Amino acid sequence: MSAEQATGSRVAMFLDWMDAGQGRLEEMLAPLDDAAIAGPSRLPGWSRGHVVTHLARNADALVNLLTWARTGTPTPMYPSTEARTAGIEDGSGRSAAAQRDDLATAARRLMETARAMPPAAWEAAVQSAQGREIPAAQIPWLRVREVWIHLADLDLGAGFEAMPDAVAIALVDDVARWMSGRVTRRIELAGPGATAAFGGRPEQPPVRVHGSAQALAAWLTGRSGGGGLTAEPAGEVPELPAWL
Repeated sequence: MSAEQATGSRVAMFLDWMDAGQGRLEEMLAPLDDAAIAGPSRLPGWSRGHVVTHLARNADALVNLLTWARTGTPTPMYPSTEARTAGIEDGSGRSAAAQRDDLATAARRLMETARAMPPAAWEAAVQSAQGREIPAAQIPWLRVREVWIHLADLDLGAGFEAMPDAVAIALVDDVARWMSGRVTRRIELAGPGATAAFGGRPEQPPVRVHGSAQALAAWLTGRSGGGGLTAEPAGEVPELPAWL
């Protein structure tokens, strides 16, 4: 398999995960009325409307990155941090129907843009919202993270346990790599299909954290304090720096 074929196969997998996550989001949002969409999410200071609007604007922002990759013309995700915040705040108070329509339209536009990308464009370099240079082939993965993590943040009965195993395993690996260099104690993760190590020095006695890929992902992303996990030899799951 050529490098281009391997990239195409990985992108296709991410797009399938995106599609599945979007479908689950729409299923969970379908019965909500205006009062429910205005209710609190699991994110401090954000209503469900903030989360849904953020997801819609994130889809638009990722279309910008795909456009950058396809054309070579720098097109940042957001004009500024202030514009991103204002856009979420401005849209958060809309009706449930308006929010559902906005999210579905933005997600469809993102998927259509991704599926129309020339194969070679997936190798182009773009810049994430955090200022990191990434290959365009990672853009669908950024959306996978958004839809599945924020599905849990909506607090509608679908937590991290709803995340498919493959997505949870990939998320554990991704966040563990981000944690490397940010944690002084060496931590080794062990779960069905999900193994990673980060922090400290290899010669340090590690803390081994055991649990499902979903429970590990929730802890690594700051969505849980370690529920469903066990640690040895310390007994308590270590505290981690805030992710992103």
